[in-house]
Amino acid sequence: MAFVDLEGGRFRYELDGPRDAPVLVLSNSLGTDLSMWQPQLAAFTSRLRVLRYDQRGHGESAVTPAPYTMEQLGRDVLRLLDALGIERASFCGISMGGATGMWLGVNAPERLDKLVLCNTGARIGTAELWNARIAAVRQSGTAGIAQGLMERWFTPAFREREPQTVERMRRIVERTSTEGYVGCCEAIRDHDERGTVSRIRLPTLVIAGTQDVATPPADGRFLAERIPGSRYLELDVAHLSNIEMPREFNDAVLRFLAEGN
Repeated sequence: MAFVDLEGGRFRYELDGPRDAPVLVLSNSLGTDLSMWQPQLAAFTSRLRVLRYDQRGHGESAVTPAPYTMEQLGRDVLRLLDALGIERASFCGISMGGATGMWLGVNAPERLDKLVLCNTGARIGTAELWNARIAAVRQSGTAGIAQGLMERWFTPAFREREPQTVERMRRIVERTSTEGYVGCCEAIRDHDERGTVSRIRLPTLVIAGTQDVATPPADGRFLAERIPGSRYLELDVAHLSNIEMPREFNDAVLRFLAEGN
């Protein structure tokens, strides 16, 4: 494991792939860590320098006192790039990671080449939903919600076909810090880019899941309709499209990143 000191403490990252290749940052979803991108690693590192990291409050990265903000999560990325001497990169984030990418696309486009927004929304859920989630986690920890998340993250067919993968993801949720999880819930709850997402002028690919109840296809279409020139792809999956349909996900992202190069 590699670590770098950023504002708030140590952050874990992994940097793989050819040293002279374009950099792609991968940003994890709420309740996961950088290992969620394992299904992408072999395909992506054949062409790209891949930077994965644990979001604040997750995995082996710093757990700072809640609440967090999406600006804070976005600035973590900028500080990570600075610390590693990376001037520009493409960015691919899922769910909370996608919201982080939106913030970067609006506020720091000069640091990005292309943007991939997966299973995310300009506004995810409602304040009531997030407050209820925060209360549940405060009461019973992340272990108390882990099984319910598996039913939202993966379709019934995938849960039956890949029980070991689902179990691995459930354990990752259970290991996530209560404080870190709550802090990121608050960042998502207060994040709303509906009025600003149209400012993104970067080449953008939006990926949605047909069976995603957390960030349904309508959320993805909203982004695609408002980000000028963006592309939209819908996969027949639930919330974690990169895990449930990795080959199709990988092919789509690699084709998009290769265009114009």
